[in-house]
Amino acid sequence: MGVSEQNVEFPSGEGTAHGYLELPGPDGAGTGPGLVVIQEWWGLTSHIADLTRRFAAEGFVALAPDLYGGATTHDGAEAMRLMQELPVDRAARDLAGAVDHLLGRPEVTSSTVGVVGFCMGGAFVLTLAAQQGERVSAAVPFYGLPDVGATDYSGLRAAVQGHYATRDRISREAVEATAAKIREQSGVQADVRFYEADHAFVNDERPSYDEASAKAAWSAAVAFLKEHVR
Repeated sequence: MGVSEQNVEFPSGEGTAHGYLELPGPDGAGTGPGLVVIQEWWGLTSHIADLTRRFAAEGFVALAPDLYGGATTHDGAEAMRLMQELPVDRAARDLAGAVDHLLGRPEVTSSTVGVVGFCMGGAFVLTLAAQQGERVSAAVPFYGLPDVGATDYSGLRAAVQGHYATRDRISREAVEATAAKIREQSGVQADVRFYEADHAFVNDERPSYDEASAKAAWSAAVAFLKEHVR
């Protein structure tokens, strides 16, 4: 394990959370803006670790919290069980702890963090941004299920760029309703983008992977994060 690959512990409420951290730079010991990377419902898999490394290669100090405490799966039914059994309040504490940890690290040069998440993590992105206010300056959900009814976005201050698939159980209407609620409650106009692809089109370990859509979304997300996380 090199300098850039770190399994880290950080405070989460009165307990401790764990995550996977990557530092930028050719020697994996650089500095840069902070970025929280939130897992899919499969857990902190090799795909999420790879994305975390890729964000570090783009110059971010990237931290992926392990919301399942080490559990991962490739089975849909098991993933559903793990997600349903994840206490929302504990996940919120772990994610808030990740923000604290990044902002307290000497390698982090930004006064805010960005948050990016995929699938289940895409939904957590917006909730975390709403809870953390000015500490999160950019929120980038990828095909996360919008929660139109429960989340209060009045505290959200982050710029928002969302990436969604046209062929998905998450309807365009639900995504647009969430964007409208964000605008009404926070004044933030979300940049919502749709791709002619299936759910999880960025995950190159799944049959749903769509190279053209993944590359376009990745380039847009990285540019957006670099613009807003300072």
